[in-house]
Amino acid sequence: MQWRSQSSAGACTLSVNLSSKQLSQPDLANVIDEVLRETELPAEHLQLEITESAILDHPEAAANTLRRLKQLGVRLSIDDFGTGYSSLSYLQRFPIDALKIDRSFVQHLGVDRAIDGDDARIVRAIVMIGRNLGKQVIAEGVETADQLALLRDVGCDFAQGYFFAKPLDGAACRNLLLVARRW
Repeated sequence: MQWRSQSSAGACTLSVNLSSKQLSQPDLANVIDEVLRETELPAEHLQLEITESAILDHPEAAANTLRRLKQLGVRLSIDDFGTGYSSLSYLQRFPIDALKIDRSFVQHLGVDRAIDGDDARIVRAIVMIGRNLGKQVIAEGVETADQLALLRDVGCDFAQGYFFAKPLDGAACRNLLLVARRW
């Protein structure tokens, strides 16, 4: 709660990876609801990241759990999109808010034109799929200004990676949020 008050409005979203085992727990939505209440974190500021394979391990149970999580107001994203089963049918079937482009497609953007061509086309295709389905698109693993520029050019909504900051401890993160607030 303290970090949220120190950041700019709406800028603080907590993203948490869910494993296949966690997703299959029948009381997951109740546990998340309890944690949200205890921490006073608004549900819309929590984004749960689920891999394609975790969803498809037990699709019916996953669909039920994801629907309950959406009812809480939690945001849901498919992590490492494009590296798993990539079945487009689950994008309609599950209440997903965002697609996260795997860093393997981002890491060569702007580095080597021979590699860049295919990676850029894949990134563009994922962005188009996301946009056409009303999903936000987030690129993982952004390390250079060239990568960020290419992602902006194709319409990617958000980016994360070392270009912005390497992993930080609590104090350094708080300082980063304070600096960001001044902008």
